[in-house]
Amino acid sequence: MRRLAIVLCALALLGAAHWYRQRPIGHVAGVLVAGEPLQTEPSSRATIRHGDFDLLPLADFDVEARVLSRHDYSFGTESVLSPTDFALGWGRMSDTAVIERLDVEQSARWYTYHWNGAPPIPLDEIVRSSANMHLIPGDAAVARGIAHVRVGEIVELRGRLVEARRSDGWHWVSSLRRDDTGAGACELVLVESVERR
Repeated sequence: MRRLAIVLCALALLGAAHWYRQRPIGHVAGVLVAGEPLQTEPSSRATIRHGDFDLLPLADFDVEARVLSRHDYSFGTESVLSPTDFALGWGRMSDTAVIERLDVEQSARWYTYHWNGAPPIPLDEIVRSSANMHLIPGDAAVARGIAHVRVGEIVELRGRLVEARRSDGWHWVSSLRRDDTGAGACELVLVESVERR
């Protein structure tokens, strides 16, 4: 019985430590990230081998944004390539006064938002100023950096928007627009560097 109590205490301490490291970061009201993501023609169109996947660069990509939500995945082909999604916001979608009036959720590789009454800002601005991004860590150091990012942090991700293919015919393609919604609207990002602000 005593051994069980020790194990349960250890598990509770580990859970508390994990929560503490991952707890959301709060900010006062105001736009934290004024700029928009920068997308340019790919500096190289050469296919990149990444484990069992071939990645075709579609665009070079640089985004600085507030992390509205994060979701980690461990099942399915997609999770092997991209174990983490960030829902990111910039412009007024980085403003605590706006975010507090939204219920942001992520599941099944989707990012959704809801509000009571009227939306805090026009819906088309919410769409243009936020996105769900499927993150492919470029290397082990980037994977560690992504793992430590907390909700509420300002991050800068640099890399490429890609199309991923596997020899069995499986494929996954990034959106190249910030104003789309629904299936296919998420960015698939090969992250080559991550900075936490």
